[in-house]
Amino acid sequence: MGQQGFLIANVAVFDGTGEKSDPQSAIALSDGKISWIGPAAEAPKESDLRTIDGSDCTLLPGLIDCHTHLSNDASPKFFEQCTTDSITTASIRAVNNCRRHLDGGVTTVRDSGASHGVSLALRDAVNDGLIEGPHIHASGRPITMTGGHCYFMGAEADGVDGVRKAARTELKLGIDFLKIMATGGVQTPSTTPGQVTLQVDELRAAADEAHNSGRRTSCHAISAAGVVNALRAGLDSIEHWYYLDEEGIELGLSTGAYFVPTMIAVNQTVVNISPDVNEWVLRQTQEVGEANRASFLAGLNAGLKVATGTDAGTPFNPHGNVAGEAAIMVDSGATPLQALVAATRHGAENLGIGEKYGTITVGKFADLLLVEGDPTVDIADLREVRLVVKDGAIVRDHLSAR
Repeated sequence: MGQQGFLIANVAVFDGTGEKSDPQSAIALSDGKISWIGPAAEAPKESDLRTIDGSDCTLLPGLIDCHTHLSNDASPKFFEQCTTDSITTASIRAVNNCRRHLDGGVTTVRDSGASHGVSLALRDAVNDGLIEGPHIHASGRPITMTGGHCYFMGAEADGVDGVRKAARTELKLGIDFLKIMATGGVQTPSTTPGQVTLQVDELRAAADEAHNSGRRTSCHAISAAGVVNALRAGLDSIEHWYYLDEEGIELGLSTGAYFVPTMIAVNQTVVNISPDVNEWVLRQTQEVGEANRASFLAGLNAGLKVATGTDAGTPFNPHGNVAGEAAIMVDSGATPLQALVAATRHGAENLGIGEKYGTITVGKFADLLLVEGDPTVDIADLREVRLVVKDGAIVRDHLSAR
């Protein structure tokens, strides 16, 4: 379904940075990139340029999910999947989840830990055209203390030297970014969310190794103390931050770190109470639920740079649902525009690809999402996917069904 060049006309454009444009705008694509933007009446008139009518629709950058687990498929038994799935089964789940992201208008994902490290091979398979899927930024195995959060899919390490060696091992395997655990977590039976695990000097050793190799870092940090430790260690992206204090906010503003709240992960477990969910998961999720939303709003109002991540793959939390996370952001106090920036421009900047993706700008790669309605006014319209474009190729087309 790919196209060498085409025009999307009569459409409102939200470019990822500000307000949407006039509804009679147009955008031209050529050789996988955005070649022209302007009023539809002034659009290029090349005779061989296919025109797609986007009337009553809004065009946005392709959505970015900064926190996923591609080898998990929203089963209530996250821990059991990670510990019992074979490499083959984990890979099959991951392939199916890649398709779900495209279905939801998500053109880029950051995998934050996959069973058997399958996200690295998955990334290469997508890049080589063997399977369809979004752009994948893969962490491989997250680094955690012995028995720490996600030890069952991670690289266990202790002490500065141990963590440094673990980081170097993951970098050798070809990861795109380094993931490390500063606290315990909901999905691990041997830890609690408030538990501080790896210490500042250990976290800093990992961050230094990643940065020395030109890679960015991501840190699981739920408690206020864990967030502060991660920021002091120089980590680039803070995941979850269910508890955030003034020190964390001040450090976040001074370091320029990005914050990924993953509120939908908590919400989905709480609203889908099920006997199939492990008792420790349900109990700990209920404990952090309200704090998560309060921390998000406090950080957003203070000016922290928030990027969207879903933690997809956790219980009742399917892939491809950035729209759901954006809706919870708005329900928690964000404006639709703030939620959309988090899902586009800030997501790209957090992944270090802001020069190529994340905004609708001439010269950038054409990752685009066309939705019916106006999500800058009603965030629910982000679910009304009509067209998905990845690097200038149409990968989902539902316009003919309108």
